[in-house]
Amino acid sequence: MNADWEQRVAEVWNSFEAYEEDRAAEFRALIDELAAELPEGDPRGLFERACAFDSTGHSDRAVPLYQEALERGLGGYHKQRAVIQLASSLRNVGRADEGVALLTPELAGPPNELDDAVRAVLALCLADLGREREGLALVLGTLAPHLPRYQRSMARYARALVEPVPS
Repeated sequence: MNADWEQRVAEVWNSFEAYEEDRAAEFRALIDELAAELPEGDPRGLFERACAFDSTGHSDRAVPLYQEALERGLGGYHKQRAVIQLASSLRNVGRADEGVALLTPELAGPPNELDDAVRAVLALCLADLGREREGLALVLGTLAPHLPRYQRSMARYARALVEPVPS
């Protein structure tokens, strides 16, 4: 992988909106061509292919590619993106419990720009499992620091959603 390859991948993704539903296969083919430039089984190529399936409505086909990319050592920023996107895809195919299991450890990692995405997808997985209060608590807790006012109140409300009710 080099800067030229990265740039070409970015250009294809930047053009994604131009590919309506009837052109989704064409978009995936462009990503496949770029992935094919990498060695067979390269985790980054698998990741890009998974993203292409996921973004074009084929979570079922994305799941095994994300899993293989992670198994083959996808690292850094792309690893965390793969975990988030895999959890989302698992949720889409009715396996939200696996999404929760994947994302929960991410909450303990060092803070970064993907933290809000982790919490948003985790909240969706929790809601699918009938744990809406936990999901809402996550969303409110994530939103609170971004508010111009009421940060402390929202953070308290978020905690109250999941704390045991005093008897």
